[in-house]
Amino acid sequence: MCTAMTPPQDIPVAILCGGRGTRLQEHAGSIPKPLVEVGGRPIVWHVVQLFAVQGFREILLLTGHLGEQVDAFAAAAQWPAGIRVTCVDTGPGTPTGGRIARVAERLSGGTCCVTYGDGVADIDLRALVDGHVAAGLEATMTLVRPQERFGVAELAQDGRISGFREKPRSDHWVNGGFLCLEPTALARIGRDDVLEEGPLQQLAHAGQLRGHRHEGFWACMDTYKDAIELNDLYAKGGAPWRTW
Repeated sequence: MCTAMTPPQDIPVAILCGGRGTRLQEHAGSIPKPLVEVGGRPIVWHVVQLFAVQGFREILLLTGHLGEQVDAFAAAAQWPAGIRVTCVDTGPGTPTGGRIARVAERLSGGTCCVTYGDGVADIDLRALVDGHVAAGLEATMTLVRPQERFGVAELAQDGRISGFREKPRSDHWVNGGFLCLEPTALARIGRDDVLEEGPLQQLAHAGQLRGHRHEGFWACMDTYKDAIELNDLYAKGGAPWRTW
């Protein structure tokens, strides 16, 4: 396990980039989900920048569906000085946990970070890592309260509606990505595992999964509507995740 003083450049980052993005395919056409653009740049470029601007240097893009396009983009992109971005083909039909298992040897030297290639946030990654180390557990998951997709009615017990709230934040905490894993946590992940099911459930049941609550901005580009909203935010200069 690393200490709180371990610099970010010594912590490798794996970004899951292999999904098909089925809810985006109708609009995204023949490009993989990580290459759908926000503000003229692929969403995965923004995710890499989140880590790069906070001092992380070793980035692995775990590709699958149409991975050759992600590979070509990563090879041609102008990354910040000192950043090494490497694509690893983890198979087109491989589940999330299986992708991580396939690169476990490259991540198991100490604490590593894992996240999804379609989620952005104004998260303090140094605080995430330091909180993880201080807790002394095998894994930490960032928890967020996403914005509801619909407005909600304020309903009294007698059935009267007293007002409305336009798309409030959820009362529930959900997986926002941005995980920290120790080698012992990596060892729990099999090549056929879905990360969010077996391995994380096992860690939770063992009391080895910590939740890092992120109260700031978070968004996941899951649908075409999400892509439009993120592009609108960027165009208006209101992209909170853009700290570079």
